[in-house]
Amino acid sequence: MSQKHLQSIHVSHYKHTAGCATEVMPIPDVVKISMSQHIGAPCQPLVKKGDYVKVGQKIGDTEAFVSAPIHSSVSGTVKAIEEQRSAAGGMDTLVVIETDKNQEIFEEVKAPEAKDLPEFVKAIKESGLVGLGGASFPTHIKFNPKNIDDVHTLIVNAAECEPFITSDHRLMLEDAEDLIYGCQLVMKYIGLDEGYIGIEENKMDAIEHLDQLLKSKGITNIKTFKLQARYPKGAERVLVYEITGKTMNAGVLPADLGIILSNVTTIAFVGSYFRTGMPLISKRITIDGDAVNEPKNIIAPIGTMITDIVEFCGGYKAEPKKILMGGPMMGRAIFSDELPIVKNNNAILAFTGPQALVPEETACINCGRCHYACPFKLIPTALADAYERRDAQALSDLAVMQCMNCGSCSYVCPARRPLGFINTLGKVVLKEAGIK
Repeated sequence: MSQKHLQSIHVSHYKHTAGCATEVMPIPDVVKISMSQHIGAPCQPLVKKGDYVKVGQKIGDTEAFVSAPIHSSVSGTVKAIEEQRSAAGGMDTLVVIETDKNQEIFEEVKAPEAKDLPEFVKAIKESGLVGLGGASFPTHIKFNPKNIDDVHTLIVNAAECEPFITSDHRLMLEDAEDLIYGCQLVMKYIGLDEGYIGIEENKMDAIEHLDQLLKSKGITNIKTFKLQARYPKGAERVLVYEITGKTMNAGVLPADLGIILSNVTTIAFVGSYFRTGMPLISKRITIDGDAVNEPKNIIAPIGTMITDIVEFCGGYKAEPKKILMGGPMMGRAIFSDELPIVKNNNAILAFTGPQALVPEETACINCGRCHYACPFKLIPTALADAYERRDAQALSDLAVMQCMNCGSCSYVCPARRPLGFINTLGKVVLKEAGIK
């Protein structure tokens, strides 16, 4: 499927918090740290009820290959190891810590040293780093591609094209030094020749700030790349095409095209970790939506309950009818605010007005808007028909696996059909039929 005619749509950005400097949230009374914060096998708790833990101490790990360890974000006493329904619907193991507010640092926290790529990859794994743009894939695996001699380019995804979310924007303004240092480290150890930071043009202050910093440091092999402020420019396959012109079809990894691609927060954490040695224990997130009294960008300890975060933002104006982890296009609607934040959270959005409503679906009028909006020129209506018939072969022929679930088709549909979600169900049909 060619990407020659990549499309994108205007999605009203609602960037209420773009000018809101990041606030550090006070340590809550209790955190509940999930043992399932990455794609792959969940971690097993390394602590038990009654144990005293310190900031940066490893409290969860597993020997599974696709995994990343989990560290305590606070100092305090483990009050329980409990099970809870997760935002994804499965059961989750939580380490519940009553904080002492002292934030005593674990003795083994120190800046790592690495002589070569294996030591760099080992350090990244020990940091607990996963993809912080939403995917939560363990980063140490991504930074050690099998075809490393063919990989020459770093792409940093700083597009942040979803409405409402501005946490990455604030990071570029407030932690640019860590971002650039992280780029340099990744390029040094993997052996990359060039780096690009893809940023939408509605963040010119971030582009100008990074350009000035790169120039002042005499860095010429890392450049900002200005993108149109159109959704979904931050999608992995779209971003690769925009910057390099290379087609990245479903099943193709960036490394297959000679590229290491990571979210801007992930790369900035690399810089911070090699400077301080503190593993991944906190997250910058945007809190917004018409149900929130004081929309903000905040840094909170991982494991902080959403209720505590909202309280820090002035509480609710009115009872929310919908709460999202992530953005309105690709975020996950959650069933309760009695859930903790995890590593890959970048926003909590709470709505009580029109954006909380699920519109009534009507009949397709064959307008073709979904086809025009699709970045890969799929035909969502035909895919929906194939799904209704449970026709696996037709779903394969219509390239349902090319769908990246950006939601553009659903967004523009005047009949309010959930076309993007139907494609997700279509992929399940394909999988059950054994068709790749």
